[in-house]
Amino acid sequence: MTKASNRANRVTVSSVQLYTRSAGSGLPVVLLHAFPLSSAMWLAQREGLASTCRVITPDLRGFGGSQLGDDEPSIDLMADDVARVLDAEGVEAAVVGGQSMGGYVTMAMCRRHPDRLLGVVLADTKASADTPAARENRERIAREVLESGTEVLIRETLPTLVGTTTKERRAMVYGRVRELVRSAPPKAVAWAQRAMAARPDSFETLAALKVPALVVVGEEDELSPLSDAEAMAHAVPEGGLTVIEKAGHLSAVEQPEAFNAAVAAFVKTLPGGGGPPRG
Repeated sequence: MTKASNRANRVTVSSVQLYTRSAGSGLPVVLLHAFPLSSAMWLAQREGLASTCRVITPDLRGFGGSQLGDDEPSIDLMADDVARVLDAEGVEAAVVGGQSMGGYVTMAMCRRHPDRLLGVVLADTKASADTPAARENRERIAREVLESGTEVLIRETLPTLVGTTTKERRAMVYGRVRELVRSAPPKAVAWAQRAMAARPDSFETLAALKVPALVVVGEEDELSPLSDAEAMAHAVPEGGLTVIEKAGHLSAVEQPEAFNAAVAAFVKTLPGGGGPPRG
């Protein structure tokens, strides 16, 4: 199979320039990356899903090729950025999905821009707000990154991002994730940590969802385990759950073929997704 042709685009939102990569054609599917990575993590999705749909992968504020700007940290602002990216891409509505932090932004899209959604994918994320201890830890990491750089992420965050199987058997994947973490800009890392710490509980948002949702979780995910995924799948009126075997918190990177198969099957159930009509 030939590789999908990747297209790059720059979008200016409130004087901040955002960078996106896209591939394929058909039903638009926006994929939002995990913390502290960038849209580079979606390489296998841009290549593997391009024959099924139009894959749009933005760099969230401050990460990859996107600027951070001077706004206060806010997951809602990141969701508004995604809506503006859809405007720039000429897309009225799309399937929107995210992994980890990208899932938080997706749930903010559900709150703020429900009319832009055709479906939702929530991968290795959670609908609950941070506990006080978790918020304090995010602030500690934010301060340390600004003072000393990203070594704290390599020491503390990286080991939690992938599962045991990847650590033991997928050295190239682990090395790729490590380099993506190492390249994260400290200011963006601190901003995103503070944005995530302030996010609200999203279970009421999921309960009000008017479009189908797919919840995905790696069976070895310890940050957002199966119990979190089951709670989200139970909360949405029309939801399904897929467990990716031998994958941790970055299931899309660790087991891309299984992740892509789950997303492609979900997309084909939606109007315009290429599958049989829904009854």
